[in-house]
Amino acid sequence: MIDDLYSAKVLALAANLPRLGRLADAQGSAEKVSKLCGSRVTVDVKVEGDRVADLAQEVKACALGQASASVLGRHAIGASVHELETARDQFRAMLKTGGPAPDGRFADLAMLAPVKDYPARHASTLLAFDAACEAVRRAMARTSPAGAA
Repeated sequence: MIDDLYSAKVLALAANLPRLGRLADAQGSAEKVSKLCGSRVTVDVKVEGDRVADLAQEVKACALGQASASVLGRHAIGASVHELETARDQFRAMLKTGGPAPDGRFADLAMLAPVKDYPARHASTLLAFDAACEAVRRAMARTSPAGAA
């Protein structure tokens, strides 16, 4: 069962994290920490309208958190806030209640379905998407006409 959790695909994603670092000119940033294991993910974004124009991430997490961040980094550019939040919500439901895997650009998260059997790993696996959604919302608030006043 542990082999399902740390499959070759999951480990390959974890070993190849795209978009690492920080954005000096980020419009929105968010940091999320798992209280249970101490995993930490910080996401910086720039937006154009309601879409991610640029993203960088600092990831200090287990292989599962890194794999999730890898999927985020590979597919977030061009995603709308709605796509990100839908993927996060579908991902959470997949882990917590056995719901279907996210679809669309974040369908690769399906390979993390075995994490559902390890509740202690849920928080760290969700960190990157939780941070990205918060960072995008902050960026949109800052760049909207009402937020710029």
